[in-house]
Amino acid sequence: MSKVLLNSSFNFKNQISKYVGKVRDVYELKDDILIMIVSDRISAFDVVMPTGITYKGQVLNQIANEMLNNSSDIIDNWLIEIPDPNVSIGKKCNPIKIEMVVRGYLSGHSYRLYNSGHRNLCGNILPENMKENDKFKSPIITPATKAEKGLHDEDITPKSIIEQNIINKDDYEYLHEKSLELFKRGTDLASKNGLILVDSKYEFGYDSNGVITLIDEIHTPDSSRYFYKDSYDELQIKGEKQKQLSKEFFREWLMQNGFQGKNKQVIPKMTENVIDMVSRRYIELYEKLIGKKFVISSSCDIVKRINKNLKDFIV
Repeated sequence: MSKVLLNSSFNFKNQISKYVGKVRDVYELKDDILIMIVSDRISAFDVVMPTGITYKGQVLNQIANEMLNNSSDIIDNWLIEIPDPNVSIGKKCNPIKIEMVVRGYLSGHSYRLYNSGHRNLCGNILPENMKENDKFKSPIITPATKAEKGLHDEDITPKSIIEQNIINKDDYEYLHEKSLELFKRGTDLASKNGLILVDSKYEFGYDSNGVITLIDEIHTPDSSRYFYKDSYDELQIKGEKQKQLSKEFFREWLMQNGFQGKNKQVIPKMTENVIDMVSRRYIELYEKLIGKKFVISSSCDIVKRINKNLKDFIV
């Protein structure tokens, strides 16, 4: 039985190709259809861990479904349907090779850069004397290149994006505008449920008609960082760590155990307690963010369940 989905090897009708990402296995079918299998893999520092996290794929897939449906009035997205807790089916788009990272607070990667002396983040000039997790006057965007497999994403300025002809000026300005709108929508939804959306990344592509379309996932714990609203001010005044629901706590656990994805560093062993802790955090975020109970699938064999739910697509 497969209670944790680490890898998939499905054979679908009219299948053209298969791409294995850090977390998702993407099958391309004829007629510009994609079947995305969301695994229970977890990555950090651009490294996929050898151990999966129970229910993580289901959490990510179902949050992404809710968030894409919630934002479809802002911009068209790729999603067509979710036939299984771990599966999304949608339209193929030609990806734009940058990530639009919107930051409302000086946290994570941006704080690490700031703390090392950087004050210019992708063209955003930051003031002196900011503390970790301080709120920006208004959200900033720090785009990053979408790296090829095995390489690290890198920050890039809007000026460089246009000069390198990754996209043209008009399209970049459209992405900038829509990314801020999406972040505002995510911020409002989080606030209603007692959370603060700290930062988030958005990915886009061109559909078969050349229309810019929102792809991948949004506002999940893999693509976003959340703080608890009720404790933010007090913890910030005290200079204490924020209580957060995101993958940052897992990155911090790795760093505490001597791993940051650097050469010759060894991935620490993830015990059952660590796996359970990460799984509970993901489920907690689902319930807190979506506002309803997380329903665990009655099937203990994920692969068997997917085969049943996608029987019309299986060869």
